[in-house]
Amino acid sequence: MSGFAAVDVIRVKRDGGVLSDGQIDWVVDAYTRGVVADEQMSALAMAILLNGMTGPEIARWTAAMIASGERLDLSSVARPTVDKHSTGGVGDKITLPLTPLVAACGAAVPQLSGRGLGHTGGTLDKLESIPGWRAALSNEEFTAQLRDIGAVICAAGSGLAPADRKLYALRDVTGTVEAIPLIASSIMSKKIAEGTGALVLDVKVGSGAFMKSVDDARELARTMVELGGAHGVKTVALLTDMSTPLGRAIGNGIEVTESVEVLAGGGPADVVELTLALAREMLDAAGLPDVDPGTALRDGRAMDVWRSMIRAQGGDPDAPMPEATEVEVVRADTDGHVAAVDAYAMGVAAWRLGAGRARKEDPVSVPAGVVLHKRPGDPVRAGDPLYELRAERSELIPAALAEAARAVTVAARPPAAAPLVIERVE
Repeated sequence: MSGFAAVDVIRVKRDGGVLSDGQIDWVVDAYTRGVVADEQMSALAMAILLNGMTGPEIARWTAAMIASGERLDLSSVARPTVDKHSTGGVGDKITLPLTPLVAACGAAVPQLSGRGLGHTGGTLDKLESIPGWRAALSNEEFTAQLRDIGAVICAAGSGLAPADRKLYALRDVTGTVEAIPLIASSIMSKKIAEGTGALVLDVKVGSGAFMKSVDDARELARTMVELGGAHGVKTVALLTDMSTPLGRAIGNGIEVTESVEVLAGGGPADVVELTLALAREMLDAAGLPDVDPGTALRDGRAMDVWRSMIRAQGGDPDAPMPEATEVEVVRADTDGHVAAVDAYAMGVAAWRLGAGRARKEDPVSVPAGVVLHKRPGDPVRAGDPLYELRAERSELIPAALAEAARAVTVAARPPAAAPLVIERVE
């Protein structure tokens, strides 16, 4: 692919034009190979952020990102394959109980996950709380575990959509993360390259989510659903509320503990509700609409798959989680009802305690985080514990206290009930 110049491609998008297939194929490939410089791709990314892309442009961009690397072949897996992707939220541990649950119902779940940056912890960070568990699997190990157990959660190999890895890092430092065409193509290029037959998207909306408004979340969901369809992957999306943290645990090890409670038939009602809602969508997309995931949660089959999945990747499912040495309990100073628990503020508090990272190379703390004792709608009396902050070092507590203090609102009356699943996009 020659005959193109980066500056000409930039000018087309800068002036609001539509990039040709050839221009897109060339610029993604040339950037991956280092022919197009970071500053040139930065300019193009900003032009895309400001001027957008048409549906065909986004589809071609996604195809070019997939073509930059390998595409996994899961044809040796007898079960129907279906994956789930969440756009990320506070306390969002749903992948942990959901993956073994859907596998226990007869599908195979090839879950390639990531690490967290900022206030949201990544799925791999949470699972690495389990002693011995490893995130890196070869393609052969990945496929074999899918065949044997039906569930695998691991890091994406370097061969999948390398253009995305390079562009993602660039967007992070150039103020272009918010471009919906680039978000959609980033997520979908990796999911399509992993070879799954169907995909369910959990697009979060609210203060603790990347998308703050329903309109933006709906646009992102529609864009990704169309991309999946264009590449032969049956895709549906749920818009779900992320104004309040999911569950009671926000952190790494404590979210694993809460996930195991769900698999044992307990756990917070909202985590169970969303896990089951997404499981039903995944089973339907995989061609198993008549299987009830609730039964597999109650009878222990999902827990059995969880234990097998953790063991297969070197982890000890019975190992106790390390405890935080510093715990600060915050109590209510008035009677009433919890009117709100702001997800973003609680997420930042957990990050301050060491549960998240500011840079990709930062370590995360296993026991750090926030545990909610009260959620919206719960009655409280003065002196009741509202939440507790957990850390490994006492000097981290004050900054987290300042963030969390803004999060909880106590009022005379409970708030009106809000649905967890806002909308379905297909």
